[in-house]
Amino acid sequence: MSSVYSVEQVNRYIKNMFTQDFMLSRISVGGEVSNCKYHSSGHIYFSLKDGSGSLACVMFAGQRKGLAFAMKNGDRVIVTGSVDVYERDGKYQMYARKITLEGAGILYERFLALKEELEEMGMFAPEYKQPIPSFVQTVGVVTAPTGAVIQDIRNVTARRNPYVQIILYPAQVQGEGAAESIVEGIEALDQLGVDVIIVGRGGGSMEDLWAFNEEIVARAIFNCSTPIISAVGHETDVTIADYVADLRAPTPSAAAELAVFDYRGWQELLAGYVRRLELSMDSKLEMTRQRLTEKAARLAYLSPENQIREKRMYLLRAEEKLTERMEKKLQMEKTRLYLYAERLRGVSPLEKLQQGLGYMEHEDGTRISSVGQVREGERMKTYVKDGVIWSNVEKTENSDAWNVSRGKETDNCE
Repeated sequence: MSSVYSVEQVNRYIKNMFTQDFMLSRISVGGEVSNCKYHSSGHIYFSLKDGSGSLACVMFAGQRKGLAFAMKNGDRVIVTGSVDVYERDGKYQMYARKITLEGAGILYERFLALKEELEEMGMFAPEYKQPIPSFVQTVGVVTAPTGAVIQDIRNVTARRNPYVQIILYPAQVQGEGAAESIVEGIEALDQLGVDVIIVGRGGGSMEDLWAFNEEIVARAIFNCSTPIISAVGHETDVTIADYVADLRAPTPSAAAELAVFDYRGWQELLAGYVRRLELSMDSKLEMTRQRLTEKAARLAYLSPENQIREKRMYLLRAEEKLTERMEKKLQMEKTRLYLYAERLRGVSPLEKLQQGLGYMEHEDGTRISSVGQVREGERMKTYVKDGVIWSNVEKTENSDAWNVSRGKETDNCE
């Protein structure tokens, strides 16, 4: 009885057969792409078919650098890789490492070889990249004089900054002599002294874009002292010129946007800043005006002139009070003086003289106030209201004798 094998054993055996087959470990297969699916993981699943059969294929995300174009159903391609068995399902499929469009395989090999050579020489190094000026006045364009490329660049430039001058070098961008024409355009614009150069053309196949993969074009871009923006083909198209240029743009329109400062947008932004500045200045002026009014009021309150005026008013009031008090004091003193004068007049000898009394003195001017101060026969003088009387003393009587004689005279009168 023959041996019975498991499915796993059979699949492993077949896988070993595929692995040991040298031809299947590195093989190139041509066909038409069908069932092409780009997985979210980065893997690409598709099938190659021809008139008689179909071959399942997969390109893992790690091998995507071997695909230089956006593959789609219907493309005629050449897939290079290995054929092996997927052991779990027992199905064989091709594991792609490189995919090129059919007919472009030789060109693609040349492209990779030149890319590797120039990269080793350092022509792609970022330290050699020149910065694109922020504000350009002249833009040089190396492209075909007809077609959408130059028109797109003109439209975008006019929209963003109508003051920028575009200088076109009408170059041949496809076919024999195209590379030399592109080099001449780069050198001519570099000598002319433009601010930035855009080198580009519209999309096409690898054969159509091949002039931008030539080494002389790469060296012309690298040696150019003017910053260069590469805008060759569509976003998925990659050329040697893109690697060497100072900046790569996905499209010619994008190249114009990268090269030309958005003057109109800047004007709108500036107008917004002006409005904000005016509002801020108005607000600041209003605040300053209010503060100035407050300071003016405070200064008026604390002003030396105002203080002097207040002090002057204070002095005037003090002077009035002092004058009033002095007048009152003077009036009081006048009143007192009047009273003293009246009292003095009451005891004044002159007043007594006016009333008929006299004032007596010895001849030497000594006052006589008593009869005991004079002697009979002594000369004396008596002051009356209208003069002096000189007389001699004949007789003196004291007040007692005089009162007695007065009493007797009174009694006799009664």
